[in-house]
Amino acid sequence: MRAMVLETGQRRLQLKQLPVPQPSPGQLLIRVHACGVCRTDLHIVDQELSEAKLPLIPGHEIVGTVVKTGDQVTRFRPGERVGVPWLGTTCGECRYCRREQENLCDHARFTGYTLDGGFAEFTLADQHFCFHLPPGFEDTEAAPLLCAGLIGYRTYRLAGNNIEHLGLYGFGAAAHIVAQIAVHQGKKVYAFTRPGDTEAQEFARRLGAVWAGASTQMSPQPLDAALIFAPAGELIPAALKATDKGGHVVAGGIHMSDIPAFPYRLLWEERKLSSVANLTRRDGEELLELAYRIPVRTEIERFPLEQANEALDRLRSGRVEGAAVLVMN
Repeated sequence: MRAMVLETGQRRLQLKQLPVPQPSPGQLLIRVHACGVCRTDLHIVDQELSEAKLPLIPGHEIVGTVVKTGDQVTRFRPGERVGVPWLGTTCGECRYCRREQENLCDHARFTGYTLDGGFAEFTLADQHFCFHLPPGFEDTEAAPLLCAGLIGYRTYRLAGNNIEHLGLYGFGAAAHIVAQIAVHQGKKVYAFTRPGDTEAQEFARRLGAVWAGASTQMSPQPLDAALIFAPAGELIPAALKATDKGGHVVAGGIHMSDIPAFPYRLLWEERKLSSVANLTRRDGEELLELAYRIPVRTEIERFPLEQANEALDRLRSGRVEGAAVLVMN
């Protein structure tokens, strides 16, 4: 099979010919049709996340078809379409797993990070951490739902209830999915982008944002919650400043630059600041059902597998509208 591989000490992926892996008793062998290119993949390649298994096949927004199953698999059959997310497996026994916080499992392993992922023509996945995908989504359209959608949804859900005015900082793959959910639920969305990124601002308005502007601008309306998807620590004080009393700022990324010092008055009046880590299978089930029902429409740019580096470069420079997706031949 062809695979794009990150080698030790490298910051570019290499196209390799590798043997097709074989499933263990509880695994699926999946022929990959499409795999989203996520900002987390970029953090891994840029060595901002340091615990990756190397050499590594990145990619954790995988859509494909089951071609073979291990002898203990009961949830899927060959020929079924399946989605594979970031959370690859957990221990099921630690205190986090026991209290339905499997996203914080002490022994979790992650697709495309500590497990080989979907920048390849075939991949393996644990049957218990795969999703049946709803109809109505093409493979490339479904791929961004499996991380950008799931992490965005968890970030949005963590912000709580009683939200009328919602700010989204960084209008990329996750935000463009969350915006559709929030608008569908009757919330007013305010989109904050890199200064000068008028294309992203117009994209946000097309998806129903009532206002879009630069992250250096003050919100025209005090926000009940602000979700931060850009990996820029300076957005934390900016979002707190834009948030009303009792509001909630949630950082949805796995990596962020250092947060600068800020005065206590920005946090005072019962504002809350929290982060999101990974996802749970329940998040996935809820999001996929909701995305089908609304329906959410993902904006994508397609790249062939061998152009994975170009897709990462485009993402790094903020030149992807919506989500980048690799397509296998």
